[in-house]
Amino acid sequence: MPDRPCRGTVHGLNGRTICFTGRVLVDGEWRVRTHCAERAGQQGATSKSDFSRKVTLVVYGDLASKVVIDDNRAYSSTLVDAEAERSRGRHVCVVDGDGFSKLLRGRPAPCLELRKARKGRVRPVPAATAEARILGGPLRVRRTGRRASGDLTLDLSRLDEATAAHEATVGALVAHLYRQGIEACTYASGAPEFDAGWSRGEDVFVAEVKSLTGAREDQQIRLGVGQVLDYAQQLRSAFPRTDVHPVLVLEKRPSAARWTALADSIGLRLVWAPDFSGI
Repeated sequence: MPDRPCRGTVHGLNGRTICFTGRVLVDGEWRVRTHCAERAGQQGATSKSDFSRKVTLVVYGDLASKVVIDDNRAYSSTLVDAEAERSRGRHVCVVDGDGFSKLLRGRPAPCLELRKARKGRVRPVPAATAEARILGGPLRVRRTGRRASGDLTLDLSRLDEATAAHEATVGALVAHLYRQGIEACTYASGAPEFDAGWSRGEDVFVAEVKSLTGAREDQQIRLGVGQVLDYAQQLRSAFPRTDVHPVLVLEKRPSAARWTALADSIGLRLVWAPDFSGI
């Protein structure tokens, strides 16, 4: 495992050398170190009972989210040792029980920062990663329905159809990503208001979803291209060390093949329901 910063996210257990500080709360149940080591070993990790320079991941248990107060106990010295290794330039990742549970399920977990407190104590705290500042909570599909136009002169039926098609495409995208073990997210506070976002490894994807129902196809696609490229550029400027990929998601295959060639030429992923081939 290379000695380099993880950029705030631990992406798997395979190849890791792990040191557990004690019992770990895994999916709501306290598990002893031997059980955790066995589970981690099934995913290609090895475990050490004591901290050493071979350790690349510390799983923080027992007093998760509390200040380490006893420098003589094993779990506190492990975190102090991990912080010392970081200060010497060798990054040791640290996760809590929730993070370890995510890793066991094949999901990425946030790497905790280690902040020094009084008398050599160390406090594990969540790191403000770029991904966390781009992606918000789980994406939810909005319920849609037809509205009675009443005395309005504007016929809302076509607008309702387009909105329903948009949300159906969003729902299909969420399901497609879920089948791959990926959670679709909304945008974080302060981030551009993209329709859907997700991460895969160290890459972050932001998507604009466009329906082609009740509108000119070329107009919708041009609008979507401009929007998602703008979102991606804003995020690349704000987070230059993060790989941000723009994705334009369409309700269905466009009638003109030229859009695929255009997307390829500008580094844009163009996909459409129901298969979403390419993501």
